[in-house]
Amino acid sequence: MITVDFSGLPDVTNDKFYPLYFDRNRYLVLVGGGGSGKSVFAASKIIYRCMTEPGHRFMVVRKVKDTLRDSVFAELVNVIERWGMRELWQIPKGRSSEIYLKCLNGSEILFYGLDDVEKRKSIQGITGIWVEEASELDPGDFRQLNIRLRGPTKYPKQMILSFNPIYKGHWLEEEFLSPDWSSKKPDATTHHSTYKDNRFLDEENKAVLESFREKDEYYYTVYCLGEWGVLGKTIFPARIVSERIAYLRDYKPIKQGFFAFEYEAEKITDDSITWIDDPGGYISIYAEPKPGYPYVIGGDTAGDGSDNFTGHVIDNTAGIQVAVLKHQFDEDLYTRQMYCLGKHYNTALVGIETNFSTFPVKEMTRLGYWHQYNREVPDTYTGRLEKKYGFQTNKLTRPLVIAGLVQIVREHPGLIWDIPTLEEMLTFVRNEKGRAEAQEGEHDDLIMGLAITHYIRDQAAMQPVEEKPQQAKKLADKLGINKREDDSFKTW
Repeated sequence: MITVDFSGLPDVTNDKFYPLYFDRNRYLVLVGGGGSGKSVFAASKIIYRCMTEPGHRFMVVRKVKDTLRDSVFAELVNVIERWGMRELWQIPKGRSSEIYLKCLNGSEILFYGLDDVEKRKSIQGITGIWVEEASELDPGDFRQLNIRLRGPTKYPKQMILSFNPIYKGHWLEEEFLSPDWSSKKPDATTHHSTYKDNRFLDEENKAVLESFREKDEYYYTVYCLGEWGVLGKTIFPARIVSERIAYLRDYKPIKQGFFAFEYEAEKITDDSITWIDDPGGYISIYAEPKPGYPYVIGGDTAGDGSDNFTGHVIDNTAGIQVAVLKHQFDEDLYTRQMYCLGKHYNTALVGIETNFSTFPVKEMTRLGYWHQYNREVPDTYTGRLEKKYGFQTNKLTRPLVIAGLVQIVREHPGLIWDIPTLEEMLTFVRNEKGRAEAQEGEHDDLIMGLAITHYIRDQAAMQPVEEKPQQAKKLADKLGINKREDDSFKTW
């Protein structure tokens, strides 16, 4: 009977990882950047379980057999020796020998390369698995390993998957990970970490990782900060975007939901507009409207290559994003929510894209929402410029609004509070022809909506007004909000 004192385990483990020693879900997914300590922890947990749960048969896996000795095998041996347990384990010597580890209590650790077909047939009775660099595996490899996790034991069986995120849309993300790194599966625990979580990382190695901020932005984003990478070159500064996402992980919208209203005589009754809290709602509120403050809303409609209607609200005094709408709507439902959103934010200036459909703009007008973005369009007969509602995305305006948003992200990332919007920026790349677009399988609805919002700002007030009805009405008249004799100016 082997007795080992593990009372000092917290002293040799990073605080962020320590609770995971006692996690018993079937899958433990460790994702993050280099130097975070995730591989050291995976090795430590396996040794801990082998020592405290006799009779285990762990299998440690990498895609290629020849990479095992100098990576996972070396990591496990380092843990054994660092914990002063060398005499309790059989450890083969010499590079020519087969690698394995066997504890005197009967637990053993076997090593397996997925390219070693012959060994694959002989391994049986597996009670636990660690897959290092799991992003190298394909779904078929994962399924085969999952089947082998069926050895006889009274202890919970668990597969540990450790990896750096390679690119957004990887099958591991689809299988296990939600956008906030939480688990999609009830029998899986997911854990995200970076070098900043590793209190044992020496200053020299930390300095090397930090140096990639300027040397290689993509490498720093993916391999240091542990954020999902992309296959193409990102248009937006990936490091800045990733750092903003990391900062916002602890922040949530102050409320989530949608608007309800009464619809009479083919119109929305403004006094009836109410907010409905719904955790799954399609509107995220990050800041409530302030009396007298001007707001701007830009909208991107679903069209070719896009399947979401979006809307962004910014406080026009500073350009801060305060609300986001995103959903797969019918056009009439989208328009009504945008109407309510505009009314909620002090009858904001609203500019909706008209490329694929003019219905939302026409419907907003029919509903009596006059504070809309005006663009100048030459009359096809006279050549005179006419004003029309809505934003037109074309070969001239599209690169212009995108460039404007890139500058905002580069210089003022703190203006953006919506993680899904930022995540779209990490998959917004240049194609082989140099055109900026969403990576295949991804979307740019939120990006374009926010770009439009910032572009149309100059048609709205930039300063708040005093809360006096006559001053509010004067400003509303100046901005063309009240083209009918009603009391909509009171929202100002």
